[in-house]
Amino acid sequence: MSEKKYEYVLITPARNEESFIEKTIQSVIKQTVPPKRWVIISDGSTDRTDEIVGKYAETFKWIELMRMPVHSERHFASKVISFNKGYEKIRNLKYDIIGNLDADISFEKEYIEFLLRKFEENDRLGVAGTPFSEDGKHYNYNFTNIEHVSGACQLFRRECFEEVGGYIPIKGGGIDWVAVTTARMKGWETRTFLEKTCIHHRKIGSGNGGSSINWFKIGSKDYFLGAHPLWEIFRTFYQMTKQPYIRGGFLLLCGYLWAFLKGIERPVSEELLSFYRTEQMRRLRKTFENLPKLAKCRLLPAKHSINQFQDFGGK
Repeated sequence: MSEKKYEYVLITPARNEESFIEKTIQSVIKQTVPPKRWVIISDGSTDRTDEIVGKYAETFKWIELMRMPVHSERHFASKVISFNKGYEKIRNLKYDIIGNLDADISFEKEYIEFLLRKFEENDRLGVAGTPFSEDGKHYNYNFTNIEHVSGACQLFRRECFEEVGGYIPIKGGGIDWVAVTTARMKGWETRTFLEKTCIHHRKIGSGNGGSSINWFKIGSKDYFLGAHPLWEIFRTFYQMTKQPYIRGGFLLLCGYLWAFLKGIERPVSEELLSFYRTEQMRRLRKTFENLPKLAKCRLLPAKHSINQFQDFGGK
């Protein structure tokens, strides 16, 4: 690593993660560079999550377990509420990098050191992460935006995290996306580094019903977060060129149009919406300029999770 060694802290909201959280804990304690503090917030867990975390917290003093009250309501904003409770525990510590880590991922022992090195090499890097694999499948980054960073593991430079105002509690989702896009809007660089991969053990969208419902929800979420109509049209046609996603592409557009006709209120500011749409149009032009080259790329097998295809050109 470079001469300057960055210190980092981690925060992990967890709700009923007894099946996976031990894999995450094992990954973190084996890191070549351990965190200064890791706060794990049990968000009203009713399974063995607290017991598992507590066992490790007794041995590793930099692990701290927080418990939130049991609650029946479940929405995306509850993750932010839990995260912010953990943030209160570490905000006065001295550190350089703050990480939001899901409770159902695992990674190799040099994973965090690799990402820290990227921050040390680039003072303008505000958010960093890597791709994830799911069921042994990897996302095809020929068709996505490496400036977006997956919410499974997002590391922020402290100054960047504070400038974007941290995570905003949005019941409808898009929390991770808003934070990363706001960082770029404020002049920070954000990057997914393809050299490393983490493993996502819980299938994304597994609790959201069938695949048809998922496609419809993704389309409505695109509108919700401010996607440009032209972008959504081309995204729809792109999905419909791939088997077995012809029906999914149609439902994607239906979800977007439904949200438009319903007049769903968007949680993003006009400034962020304008920035996001400008990015989309720029990437759309670039996609068409590179179309001959892209046509030669191998596409992913059709059995890949639909939730990994987050955009015509990636989100």
